[in-house]
Amino acid sequence: MQNGRGGNMKEDAANRQSRHDFGHDLIPKIIDKNRVFAYNFIDENRKESLYWRDIGTIEACYEANMDLVSVSPVFNLYDERWPIRTHQRQYPPAKFVFADEKRRGMALDSIVSMGSIISGGCVRNSILSQSVRVESYAMVEDSILFAHSTIGSNSHIQRAIIERGICIPEGSRIGFNLEEDRKKYYVTDSGLVVVAPEGRNFEK
Repeated sequence: MQNGRGGNMKEDAANRQSRHDFGHDLIPKIIDKNRVFAYNFIDENRKESLYWRDIGTIEACYEANMDLVSVSPVFNLYDERWPIRTHQRQYPPAKFVFADEKRRGMALDSIVSMGSIISGGCVRNSILSQSVRVESYAMVEDSILFAHSTIGSNSHIQRAIIERGICIPEGSRIGFNLEEDRKKYYVTDSGLVVVAPEGRNFEK
């Protein structure tokens, strides 16, 4: 949600008085400045209400993403009767390399986006955005990795959100000792670890 010159979202992010909430802050300002349309979220063919989830918290956003990797998700990206129309940048296909017994590039119960390379690491129940790299002997579980992030070799990551462009050093362990994680990262009440650029403040 942004206008052509850069955006309501950027303006809101810079506003220290804002709660950065779509319902309370962003949408009212957009209505004041722009022509706005409401979308009736009903499948007119099947007469059903479609998927809706409020993602006003980090945990809710995480759970919404984890919904996508279910075997039969309520919100199904692969439903040809309800295609998603959006812009996609051009990246090469995802690639999985090395097939040694202890060094095998693979992803299970996961979504791996274009341009990503699983280079001898293992990904389980996770979502990888574009151009993510998982190095040899690394393990990623129950996590969301944003675009252009890298997981170094021999690292083990669980229940984490890795923001865009973050490089996790080799041998790192995130999500196992939350007290140690709190010294370096933001940890939610439910124990979800958010690895963000230095200086990012998640407090309300």
